[in-house]
Amino acid sequence: GLIKVYLIFWPKSEQNLLRTDVVTVTPWLAPIVWESTFDPVLMDAIFKPQNLTIAATVFAVGKYVQFLKDFLKTSEQFFFIGFNVHIYVFTDRPNDVPKVQLVSVRVVQSSQRWQEISARRMEMVHTLLLELSDSTHFIFCLDVDSKFHGRWGSESLGELVAVVHPGYYGNPRSRFPFERRTKSRAYMAPSDGDFYYCGGAFGGSVDQVLALTQTCSKNYRDDEKEGVEAAWQEESHLNRYFWENKPSKVLSPEYLWQDFKPRNPEIRIIRFSGVIKNYAAIRPNV
Repeated sequence: GLIKVYLIFWPKSEQNLLRTDVVTVTPWLAPIVWESTFDPVLMDAIFKPQNLTIAATVFAVGKYVQFLKDFLKTSEQFFFIGFNVHIYVFTDRPNDVPKVQLVSVRVVQSSQRWQEISARRMEMVHTLLLELSDSTHFIFCLDVDSKFHGRWGSESLGELVAVVHPGYYGNPRSRFPFERRTKSRAYMAPSDGDFYYCGGAFGGSVDQVLALTQTCSKNYRDDEKEGVEAAWQEESHLNRYFWENKPSKVLSPEYLWQDFKPRNPEIRIIRFSGVIKNYAAIRPNV
């Protein structure tokens, strides 16, 4: 099978020895992908012949549509080059979407609360995946207010893929902004949690992301019925899901950095990064 082939070839012990400044494997023995922990030529040689289709989703709702042009332009330069890629744009402003090949538009309703837009993403991605299950192999759900700066390719493929949040990867667990109220289904006890994962980038095989989005969407809606909203909406539910369902691959903060952050020495390359922005100007209820 696909994943069996993948695990035979990666990680390679001699490659991991090239990085002694960072953790390259999780406690449950899943690889953590950093620059110099993989051979890009080897990875592509394994996966390109398999004729895989890789999907990505982005939500460009309201004024966030202004970020879409740069997202799409840079994705053409760096995101799974040489693979079959299709990007699905969810937007309430379809006329503002650049006319780009291999991009499909899904029209969604606008919202007066950015939190609701965030929370609804899981539900809408789940609906999309029900349609793509026979034609797509892997999918990544990405934030539109970000740009690609370096390769994001076959080294990131796995059944269930999480990205370590750039704002908390060097912090102790006690400082992770998990949902701490027991009344929420996103609740994480003080002793729970391996990493704090970002909601702005995650993915995996279509089957695994289907299960993830179904669970997170249901938990959010069940909370909502009881008048509860998790601290960081979908990101809180995502972290709970990854605590109970360990990622088969973890991507380092190279895969979602933040432009306003200084580049730490261990960050040898920035592959994808959130742009600097004025939230008061783009979020409807800030």
